[in-house]
Amino acid sequence: MRRSDSHEVSQLNELKIDVSALTFCSYYVLSDQTIMCEHMPIYGGYAGGLEETTICDVASTLNAFVMCQANYVLDGPVHVRWGITTARETLAVAGHCARAINANTDLLLANQYYTMAGPCTVMCLLETAAQAITDTASGRELLSGVAAAKGVTTNCNTPMEARFMAQAARATAGEDLDKINKVLDELIALYEKDYKTAPQGKIFDDCYDLTTLMPIDEYVKVYDEAVAIMEKLGLDFTK
Repeated sequence: MRRSDSHEVSQLNELKIDVSALTFCSYYVLSDQTIMCEHMPIYGGYAGGLEETTICDVASTLNAFVMCQANYVLDGPVHVRWGITTARETLAVAGHCARAINANTDLLLANQYYTMAGPCTVMCLLETAAQAITDTASGRELLSGVAAAKGVTTNCNTPMEARFMAQAARATAGEDLDKINKVLDELIALYEKDYKTAPQGKIFDDCYDLTTLMPIDEYVKVYDEAVAIMEKLGLDFTK
């Protein structure tokens, strides 16, 4: 690997780390590697509710830079009930944490994406947009996604979700925060009622032509439908 490649080390919940991770950190630091430290505070878990989990997220982020000497941090507040990062509460945790860190430091922040719905579904793309909007508006520098269908099904992610994530981020950049909050409130309401019946979607092999590596027509139509919804909510996806 090149020195510019990221080497990952993960903190445990909440504000804990094991000996093997510290061993990795020691090697990465001594060999002058690029370190990405990950953590996923659990909303509704040991930390508690929204305010407590946000405090835990901020503390975990600062701890990553101090104890693990991270170059950047990969966040990912996750919902204890749903196992996703795109829930209303976990988006609030991620947004408040990033705004607090960015208001007081110049540290590099990233966030990882776990949606309830799977690829080739409008719901998956809307969930992705909600997090990309939150991350961009709160000042995160890096977006890491998308692990669709909660990231637990093999081969269940495609470049289309990542493309939608990027488009949502570009559409958000420079927009007024009051407008963004209104868009988010309306957007999340479109999908949060469907958690129990969220579509599993398709695996990569069924979303793409494996010869041309182009998305199938069905996914293109789904993508366009999601774009139309976002533009109706007030974001310009032609940026």
